[in-house]
Amino acid sequence: MLLCALAASALMFVDMRFTRMENVRAQLSTLVAPIQWVVSVPSDVLNWGSLALSDQRALVDENRRLREQILTLSHRVQRMASLTAENVRLRELLSAAGQNDVPFITAELLSLDADPFSQQMVIDRGRRNGTYVGQPVMDASGLVGQITAVSAYSSRVLLLADASHALPVQVNRNGLRFIVQGSGHYNGLNVLHVPDTADIREGDLLVTSGLAGRFPAGYPVARVAEVVHDPGQPFARVTATPVAQLQRSRHFLLLFPPPPAPMPGEGGWELELSEEAREAARRLVGIPSDEEEP
Repeated sequence: MLLCALAASALMFVDMRFTRMENVRAQLSTLVAPIQWVVSVPSDVLNWGSLALSDQRALVDENRRLREQILTLSHRVQRMASLTAENVRLRELLSAAGQNDVPFITAELLSLDADPFSQQMVIDRGRRNGTYVGQPVMDASGLVGQITAVSAYSSRVLLLADASHALPVQVNRNGLRFIVQGSGHYNGLNVLHVPDTADIREGDLLVTSGLAGRFPAGYPVARVAEVVHDPGQPFARVTATPVAQLQRSRHFLLLFPPPPAPMPGEGGWELELSEEAREAARRLVGIPSDEEEP
């Protein structure tokens, strides 16, 4: 046991001080990937068996519910088509370019992290599928988290609920911007540094603001669950609930957002003024037009 403890301490020290262990971890994840696939086989077999052994009454009830859901979704799609057409017309009026859809690939859950102090999972997409560290991960309801480690056939995802995860969001109702951090529990997030007078209410939807350059703007993140105002305190205590089904989802979308625009001073922005703009600037600062620019 002493030798194991010493070996574990040495490995943790090397992993903290050197980056070469990242490649070793990726190779070990590649070797473990077939085992993860094999472990997931019994669950898939049980799901298939429960579906095959369902009685006729359950199938009839499920068929009825699905038909009702199809009608509801059809109504929403028709309404969405109308809103999309209206949005396109308004963008044309404002001479604004339409936003392109963000490319994505699908992924499936392989395993959950057994550590109770870490909210992470492993999915079945890796470097061969084009995944990368920092890639956003979503389910059918909203943002799930981001990829933190990639091997050839699998990737590790850090969930929103993890205490080490934070991202910039904005209130969908009024555009106020805040930072949301995980609380260490699947059903709780903390909204940081909210002024006591800020216009934020229970039920407000928080969406990605796009300011960090990693998550594209406009994707749902959480819904405000509680706003507590402490007398005499400058900040309110605000908690939110993730809209994604962090404990139940098995299928996910891996987004491929466009790279963020380069910042000034990094070769991204060039100042190009027309002659009319230069002439207006000369008149504004009182420089005669026949005088050369310094």
